[in-house]
Amino acid sequence: MKIEKLTENKIRVILNSDELGFPNMNVSGIMAKAIETQEIFSDILKKAEKEVDFYTDGYKLLIEAFSSLDDIVVFTITKFLPDNTMKKKKLLVKRKSFDKISEQAIYRFHHFDDFCEFCNSLQNLHKIDSKKIAKHITLYLWKDAYYLVLKNINTKYENIDLFHSVLSEFGKLLPFSNSFDYKLLEHGKVIIKKNAIEIGMLYF
Repeated sequence: MKIEKLTENKIRVILNSDELGFPNMNVSGIMAKAIETQEIFSDILKKAEKEVDFYTDGYKLLIEAFSSLDDIVVFTITKFLPDNTMKKKKLLVKRKSFDKISEQAIYRFHHFDDFCEFCNSLQNLHKIDSKKIAKHITLYLWKDAYYLVLKNINTKYENIDLFHSVLSEFGKLLPFSNSFDYKLLEHGKVIIKKNAIEIGMLYF
């Protein structure tokens, strides 16, 4: 089990099906066993308190589950301040899903630090090889936001869904259009022209 603290209110937990106690079961099967997984989440939260100081007493929790491989499950756990009527901690569990990924994508980051945190998080996730993601990856600045444009995405790369899952934690996926792509080319400022993710992992 690997626990990463993404923000003060969010952690990511990576583990395999054996650690979950459900050998050879994918995320769909695991989430179907909601009652059993309550104990698993309690154990995860106890470990998160010890390892990364992630305290959840009195908070409402959102737990998103995602898996790109049959034996690897990624949980993203976010804590929220509860309203005044909530007396006990409540676990909300949902499976994170993605539409079929196309060969082009644009993600928007509100701040450059968000892009840097994404690169740092990806670097810690050794299963993903950034060189296999796409042929062209460019980072633009336009109207006080940063846009990561990916073209000729390798949709057959085995960890492509996991890559988009991690990326969506820091940036927002936008509908890709040629007109918006041209707008970035014409009016946007190029921050990293080629291999933006790889360069971000090396220098930021």
